[in-house]
Amino acid sequence: MLTVTKLEPQKKNPQRLNVYLDGDFAFGISRAVAPWLSEGDQLSPQKVQDLKKSDLIESAYQRALNFLSYRGRSKREIRQNLIKHQIPEEIILEVLDKLRQASLVDDRIFARNWIENRIQFKPRGKRALEMELARKGITREIINEELEGLDESALALHCARKKALRFQHLDQESFQKKMSGYLNRRGFPYQIIQDTILEIWQEIHQAS
Repeated sequence: MLTVTKLEPQKKNPQRLNVYLDGDFAFGISRAVAPWLSEGDQLSPQKVQDLKKSDLIESAYQRALNFLSYRGRSKREIRQNLIKHQIPEEIILEVLDKLRQASLVDDRIFARNWIENRIQFKPRGKRALEMELARKGITREIINEELEGLDESALALHCARKKALRFQHLDQESFQKKMSGYLNRRGFPYQIIQDTILEIWQEIHQAS
């Protein structure tokens, strides 16, 4: 057994302690991981390893929480962020499970929120949304279910109406070319693009 002979707050982060065992520095640890730890405690080598692992999990968990504080993230995004900071796979799995239990990561909710945000602020067609979500690591099953019932025609009209004022001075051929490229880059299918352009062109010229 090893004896905790000294607990010393770290200068740069008082929420972490330097732990001394049998008179020598052994490791650093977050206060949150072992609030019970006191000088004079007896620790087995296995307990020391367990404490070190718990500290790694807590540190990675706090990093993940900070990453999530900016916006919602998919599991893949969190994993990639932790890998970038050289967190071992074993610890990443523990962190993801801890986040899941706290309802802080859910790919279905992430996909739903992503789609709703796009619809409200940056409308996209189903094709573009599928590609965006796939890059975030969302499964095909979730993507298909969350995009079911998406009204691409209404979204295309919304997009086109916002852009029409910039193109309204053009002749019909140039208008169609510009609007077609714009809607195509946003992932709308060919037929919806054609129908939308015709409707918007008629709206502009009926109004004038």
